Formats: sequence, structure tokens, C-alpha cells
Amino acid sequence: MSLVDQLKDQMKEAMRAKEKVRLGTIRMALAAVKQIEVDTRETLTDDQAIAVLTKMVKQRRDSIAQYSAAGRDELAAIEAAEIQVIEHFLPKPLSEEEIVELVDASIVEMGASSMADMGKVMGALKPKVLGRADMAAIGAMIRAKLK
Repeated sequence: MSLVDQLKDQMKEAMRAKEKVRLGTIRMALAAVKQIEVDTRETLTDDQAIAVLTKMVKQRRDSIAQYSAAGRDELAAIEAAEIQVIEHFLPKPLSEEEIVELVDASIVEMGASSMADMGKVMGALKPKVLGRADMAAIGAMIRAKLK
């Protein structure tokens, strides 16, 4: 079952259970996926849908930081609840050890020896960690290893 189909099924369950936050969040996710499908005029693959959901989580984390800094904890709590719903549909996150192993393997595989090779390593890693790890943290890790 595709990720979009899972979202639709969970939306129906949220409607039946009258879970407003979960229902609203799933509808937002489906709307974001549909918007990209309309813009590109093609059906999204699961990997592309995961990228959309990952972007939504990142946006909400940024919002939480801004709301917390402004003392708007009630809005930060809403964003945190939305993150929990979205993360239910994302693959299991990689552990720190798994990320280190993947980074090391990609550096060796690409024959990277300097910062000029960072793009190659990031390009090789991105499909492997999509939706399962923060690319900014991985970029910092690669930068530290290639210095």
C-alpha cells in the first residue's frame, strides 16, 4: 500500500474517531502531496511523498523554535502534536551509529578526500537516508570527516 493510500485510510479512521488534530494534520499532508502532484502533473512515488512529509516536519520544528522564543507555548504544543502525527507515516529514524556507518561507507565508496568531494558524498547518501535522518546533521558530519 502506497504512503498516500495509508494517509487516506488514516484520514478516514481519524474522521470516525473524531480526532480533530490528527484529521487536520493528515488533511494538510494530503493537500501538500496533491499540490505537488498538480504542479508536476505526475503521481508522487513513496520516496517523493516521504520528502514532502519530511519537509513538513522540518517546517514545524522551525515554528516550534520561533513560538518558544516568543513565549507562545500553546502554539508550539500544536506544532508538536502535528509532528507526532506526521512522523507516524515516516520511516523509522536511523540511529547515530547507523548514520556514522553510512557516512563512512559513502566517503570510501566515492573516494572522497577533500571538501570538494562533499557534494558527491551527499548525493550518494541522500537516497539512503531520505526521511530517516537530518541532512544538515549529516552534512556537518561529512564536513568534519573531510577536513
